[in-house]
Amino acid sequence: MNFVEKRKDLAGAEAVDASHADAAGSGEAKKSAFKRHYAWIGTCASLLLLAVSAVVLWKLSEEITWAKLSAALTGVGGAQLGVAFGFVAISYFFLTFYDALALKQLRLKVPYRITALASFTSYAVSFTLGFPLFTAGTIRYWVYSSRGLSAAKIAALTVIAGFTFWLGMGVVLGLSLVVEAGQLAGLAFTSIRVNQGVGVAALFSVVGYLIWVSIKRRYITVKHWRLELPGATVSFTQMLVGIGDVCAAAAVLYVLMPPELTLGFSTFVAIYVLAAMLGIASNVPGGAGVFEATIMLAMSSLPRGEVLGSLLLFRVCYYLVPFLVALAMLGIYEAGKRLRRRRAANDP
Repeated sequence: MNFVEKRKDLAGAEAVDASHADAAGSGEAKKSAFKRHYAWIGTCASLLLLAVSAVVLWKLSEEITWAKLSAALTGVGGAQLGVAFGFVAISYFFLTFYDALALKQLRLKVPYRITALASFTSYAVSFTLGFPLFTAGTIRYWVYSSRGLSAAKIAALTVIAGFTFWLGMGVVLGLSLVVEAGQLAGLAFTSIRVNQGVGVAALFSVVGYLIWVSIKRRYITVKHWRLELPGATVSFTQMLVGIGDVCAAAAVLYVLMPPELTLGFSTFVAIYVLAAMLGIASNVPGGAGVFEATIMLAMSSLPRGEVLGSLLLFRVCYYLVPFLVALAMLGIYEAGKRLRRRRAANDP
């Protein structure tokens, strides 16, 4: 997306007469009032989803003892953990291209090492603490502002990265639901036709979006800012990056699952994506509770203690360890900046 300055500052912007301005202001006021009036619906839906997931998770965990959970945690071998951390590295490597593609679309040149630092640390922290617009945005501003990026451009970058994530999620979910519709019907308590219908709808939505942005330049409005959407080429690249990230993240949990797991990877990815999407909808940091409840419900045929142990290890590998690494990297980065400033001040 090319970031376009505030409408009132756009060169060559068309003049708007007073009556149109008043009408636009009235329309914006009505939209704002409507959003405030119905904002509670989203909050209630999130709380309901969280409550249902907590009940399901509690019911599924009733038979789990500390001895079983401890055995599941200690039963994972070093080779398994090594492969899991390998997929963690691959997933976060793909995440760095979320920012790289956004910067390319914005026609901003930032060294990849800075892009990788900002992307990795912002995602690692926001995945753990939640509130991504605040946490990830703050870290991106901390890193990118030293490279001359304004807050508005960093906000545009964040929006583009979000498009990359959802394009990848849409394709992976759609393909998985179509290809593995039969097996997922029994796991998700749905029908084959419903799975195929949702999968086809997801794929058509992605294809429709690619066609829509390829016909001409498209813009979206966020508050008083206009953002140019990427064209088909960049959007297709975003889609591939998103697919790589989602599949690598799912692979982390897949290799940590109990040996009794007989599901194919494509089926498991669909379950993972569904659990992740429900976790995002709950607005809980990392989808905690909602994600676990969905996975445990789909994997109800496996020993529950072992599945819960795998989920806890997944949290450690994919969330906790990167979070600690990110904090260390940010500390080193800030110390390096202060040291360079001190040296520059002491130079004659």
